[in-house]
Amino acid sequence: MTGRGGNFHHGISLLHGWLPQAVLFAAVFTLIVALARFKRNWWLFSVPVCVGLGVAAAWGAWLYMMDEGLASDPAPMLLWVCIAMIAAAGGAFIVGWRSGPWWQQGAALLAVPLALVNALIVLNQWVGYYPTANAAWEALTAEPLPHQTSLASLASLRNTNVGSGRIVPVDIPESGSHFKHREEYVYLPPAWFAGDKPPALPVVMMIGGEFNTPADWVRSGQIMPAVDDFVNGNNGQAPVLVFVDSGGSFNNDTECVNGSRGDAADHLTNDVPDYMKSAFGVSADPAKWAAVGWSMGGTCAVDLAVMHPELLHTFLDIAGDLGPTAGTKEQTIRRLYAGNADTWAQFDPQTVMAKHGPYTDMVGVFDDLTPPQHQGGNRNGGNGNGNANAGGYGNGGNFRPKQPAADDDSVGLGGHDGVFDTGELGAANTLCEDGRRVGIDCTVHTAEGGHTWQFASSAFTSTLPWLTARLGLPVPNLS
Repeated sequence: MTGRGGNFHHGISLLHGWLPQAVLFAAVFTLIVALARFKRNWWLFSVPVCVGLGVAAAWGAWLYMMDEGLASDPAPMLLWVCIAMIAAAGGAFIVGWRSGPWWQQGAALLAVPLALVNALIVLNQWVGYYPTANAAWEALTAEPLPHQTSLASLASLRNTNVGSGRIVPVDIPESGSHFKHREEYVYLPPAWFAGDKPPALPVVMMIGGEFNTPADWVRSGQIMPAVDDFVNGNNGQAPVLVFVDSGGSFNNDTECVNGSRGDAADHLTNDVPDYMKSAFGVSADPAKWAAVGWSMGGTCAVDLAVMHPELLHTFLDIAGDLGPTAGTKEQTIRRLYAGNADTWAQFDPQTVMAKHGPYTDMVGVFDDLTPPQHQGGNRNGGNGNGNANAGGYGNGGNFRPKQPAADDDSVGLGGHDGVFDTGELGAANTLCEDGRRVGIDCTVHTAEGGHTWQFASSAFTSTLPWLTARLGLPVPNLS
């Protein structure tokens, strides 16, 4: 069965337009109605209680996010206001459900779910997770992915024209890690179906962010239209993409390490490669393997490469951190490694690179963010797509990510609240400088934008031609 997948950017926008504004208006209006009571005691006692609950909830949420290190860009102020509205609406319902007319009690009851939905929409606007209501519905109802088919049907498709390729769900054995994971996905380009048996194609391991599902690169990143265009213009040639599960559940932040949250590293370095080679006949040559990651996944991509040069020689880090992170260093050691500092060092990419010494034929690209310049033009000139290294990618063409404009209706807001965290930019430069000292051919590219899935998608699809050539496949007009 082939999934629809073509309506991702079609339908009602969840990032801009009338729907987010309508929900915000409805949430504010119902909360005002619930609170607007003409009694002196209500304003002296009940309203301050509701406001206090709201402030406490927003402050608590902010403290929790800061303590857990959950975000790279700061959340927009509107998100904290929306969280405060949820608590204030709940307070209005609890303290006022016995007073006021029925319609005001109804407004208090309705204000809670409306405030919750409004907060979820603002959260989604921040990270760009679902561009449209259609995309959210397809994910929530587990609609098939674009070009999705079953493993059993692959044999009948051999030596046929499959158009743009196929995506198959896979259940990868966990014998090499005992890491409980979800269903993962493999994209097979048209070239895989040519001939009587699969060619030994290169592989790109695709790793998502901290809160993730294995299908996020397809559903939230919406990379398949660009991948389809590329393979259709490249005689069906492209790497096999394996969309891995680095968490085991949506909110289990493993940072792709072996630790108290599961042996995710072993799953990615043992289970996945063994399965891909046996099930799909892909290349076993580490020069034909790459890791691509976004946000937390970008950190994973660097870590996997420097720790396992026997497995892969190429990585693309899109807005990753300096190393596996779950708060401060002390918090990270406690949360990820059960307090074992030696294990932290084993997975710290700077420590690993320094200990490993010279690498051979290792190439990495860091795609990173600079804040958009809303006034006075952009800081890099031209179209705003900066490049921290004037040359092209190592051993490849001069491709630079073309990021969507900040006012594009398909782009999440990121941290567009006027304050930006520059940690990722510093991390990219630091890691690249350390890598060069030990023989890693790396480049740092920067582009304006927010920390959103739309940035991740654009960075990957812009890099795909270079990545394909780097892994040994022909790419016409690579320059």
